[in-house]
Amino acid sequence: MPSEKVLQQKQQMVADLSEKLKTAAAGVFVDYCGLTVEEDTQLRNKLREANIEYAVVKNTLTKRAANDAGFNEFDEILNGPTALALSFEDVVAPARVLAEFAKDNEVFEIKAGFMEGRAMSLEEIDALSKIPSKDTLYAMLAGGLNATIAGLARAIDAVREQKETA
Repeated sequence: MPSEKVLQQKQQMVADLSEKLKTAAAGVFVDYCGLTVEEDTQLRNKLREANIEYAVVKNTLTKRAANDAGFNEFDEILNGPTALALSFEDVVAPARVLAEFAKDNEVFEIKAGFMEGRAMSLEEIDALSKIPSKDTLYAMLAGGLNATIAGLARAIDAVREQKETA
């Protein structure tokens, strides 16, 4: 039987993780077994660059935290080595970074995920991973708006030139 102090620490860990699961924009559970230290370091660096929180999680504590957060669907995947990637800003980032990493590392497996309080299937995670990053989407939007404005400016200039020659 664990001591009272250890029990309180575990209860606090469950409460903290439950709160993170509730407030995260998106999260992905992965099986990292078989990665070398170098591969794990590369993954952690990519995740850090994308502002994604990543940690190896203890399955029993995670099950309790997930159930507290309303995610009963994760009970069956929380066995074996499990890590959790959480993003509090970008819903696409965890799926995109982890799916990209999984393509290059056969031993790395995505187990499950969630987005804005709803569990996702592996197919949904895969589809989400193919969406461009928020910065790329902003750049595409800005480029489209710029092209429209430039076209309007050329049309107005053509009307001006036509009136000057008439």
